[in-house]
Amino acid sequence: MKNAKRNKGFVFKSYEEPFQTPFDKLFDIFKELITYTSGDFDEAIDWLRQLDKEFKLTTPEYTIDDFVADLKNKGYIVERLRFDGEGGMGITSKMEKALRKNALEQIFGKMRKGKSGNHKTSHQGRSDENTGDFRDYQYGDSLEKISVTESLKNAQINHGIGDFSLSENDLVVEDTQFKSQMSTVLMIDISHSMILYGEDRITPAKKVAMALSELILTRYPKDSLDVIVFGNDAWPIAIKDLPYLQVGPFHTNTVAGLQLAMDILRRKRHANKQIFMITDGKPSCLNMPDGSYYKNPMGLDPFITSKCYSMAAQARKLGIPITTFMITADPYLQEFVDEFTASNRGKAYYTGLGDLGEMIFEDYEQNRKKRIR
Repeated sequence: MKNAKRNKGFVFKSYEEPFQTPFDKLFDIFKELITYTSGDFDEAIDWLRQLDKEFKLTTPEYTIDDFVADLKNKGYIVERLRFDGEGGMGITSKMEKALRKNALEQIFGKMRKGKSGNHKTSHQGRSDENTGDFRDYQYGDSLEKISVTESLKNAQINHGIGDFSLSENDLVVEDTQFKSQMSTVLMIDISHSMILYGEDRITPAKKVAMALSELILTRYPKDSLDVIVFGNDAWPIAIKDLPYLQVGPFHTNTVAGLQLAMDILRRKRHANKQIFMITDGKPSCLNMPDGSYYKNPMGLDPFITSKCYSMAAQARKLGIPITTFMITADPYLQEFVDEFTASNRGKAYYTGLGDLGEMIFEDYEQNRKKRIR
């Protein structure tokens, strides 16, 4: 009796949206709104009420007021006195962490599933610090790094149970990371141009900073991340304050940002150090010895750019590479960034806002797998 042939093909089913409670549905939207409004609870809720009127997000059984009550009961918001002495709601540290986690899942989670994932490498880690990711076995890999369970599973899938065999093509290795520790300073431009021309550039930059900080806190706790912002001056901000970051009526003092970043990294004991700089504009401001500002927003000022090149070269001597993420495409600004990058022997990306997170994360993970200095 001949074996009956199995029918093979695709089965199409209607998409069923994963179940979410009424709170969870609104919470996903609220996290985006509170990030966009830089932590302003009242403004975020006003936006949520407007969206509810337009898209019918709630029901008579669960209203926006019920959602606000749940936010309070779950510890995401708390009553606080405002600067004007009136009472109001503010977000808590639990909400700040939820925003960082949300940014991490949006940016890093999506990137890991894509074909440009950053875990494939020809270099093997020097430690037993496993990443949880698997890759194909390559000649020269240590035998103890082979994952027996995953390799046997591959053999069963590839060859079947009846005629079981295990070939080199079935073998997979669990990746390991170098135990080198990384000190990173992330510089964020908060000059006025970050919200000019109808494009919100600060919110994506802020999300990337929140996601990168959450990645380091949860996956690489021995690494360090410092975030600084630069406008007319430069100053550090705490990770917990990232949701509240706003653009000001500032020029772009790139030199002040680089000086502060290098001062921070000089105090770090880690061998690997790097600077990531997110900017969309040209350097247009300098601090003068007498405490005044030299400003010139009209084109590229040689007096200002020469100081930038000098800072880039100084960072190179200290073994600190600078990676510039330029979220604009003006040709004359690209010329400046190219010369700045050459002075540091660093890297530069001319990227849109949609690619910003992926590029930063790929660069971060690749850099921490090698000794920079």
